[in-house]
Amino acid sequence: MLRLRRRDRPAPRPKVSFSELTAATPEELAARFAAPPEQAAPWAEAAAKYGMADAQVLWGQMKLDGLGTARDEAEAVEWFRSAAAAGNAAALNMLGRCYELGRGVSVDYAQAAENFRQSAEKGFDWGQYNYANMLWRGDGVARDAAAALHWYRRAAEQGHAKSLNMVGRFLEEGWETPRDPQAAVRYYLASAKGGDFRGQFNLAALLTAHGQVAEAAYWFREAAQRAHDGFRRSMVPRLAERPEPELRAIAAEIEAVLGD
Repeated sequence: MLRLRRRDRPAPRPKVSFSELTAATPEELAARFAAPPEQAAPWAEAAAKYGMADAQVLWGQMKLDGLGTARDEAEAVEWFRSAAAAGNAAALNMLGRCYELGRGVSVDYAQAAENFRQSAEKGFDWGQYNYANMLWRGDGVARDAAAALHWYRRAAEQGHAKSLNMVGRFLEEGWETPRDPQAAVRYYLASAKGGDFRGQFNLAALLTAHGQVAEAAYWFREAAQRAHDGFRRSMVPRLAERPEPELRAIAAEIEAVLGD
């Protein structure tokens, strides 16, 4: 007789009690939250439900991306709202991202910009960067390049890699500030070392213009390693048309990877 095999059900996630939560030291909690998602999830969920704003942001991010728990973007938004109501800058930023991208809520650029503004004014680097982007593009607010540069600078002062790249762009192009290619290189270098692929690419482009091809090739490769496929594709024609064989070789390497 054919016997149907019952599918194994995943083991239920262990619950963390209030006493366990309050008995943990701040260092122990930080370690729990930094654990792999499946291990961090019960601690993040418990701490979120007991009102810890930072844990609500973490748990919201886990729900948003389905890390260690079932993905639920609408629930994630509610956790971000809860932490944002307590004035948590990271939560305000994440709430803004949800409104900007339409994750768990309808797209609302004006609301996104307002959340980013509040996060930025609390000193949060990602909030400053995202608010600057809205100002630069004119999404949800009147376009204001000077204000965008102000907020990019504020985030760059905290070492925010993407903002460092944007300040470099303003300095290279002379947007809202006098052109200063040497200063642009410094900002691009800091951005590149911080891991931003656009900063790495822009640094490499300026190094190429100054004849420092070997160093440029290193940063072009770093950018290709970190970038998404769309950006990689945009790199191919730009490098394939260069006279330097080292740079044409990188274009061929990227094409080979994209063709896999």
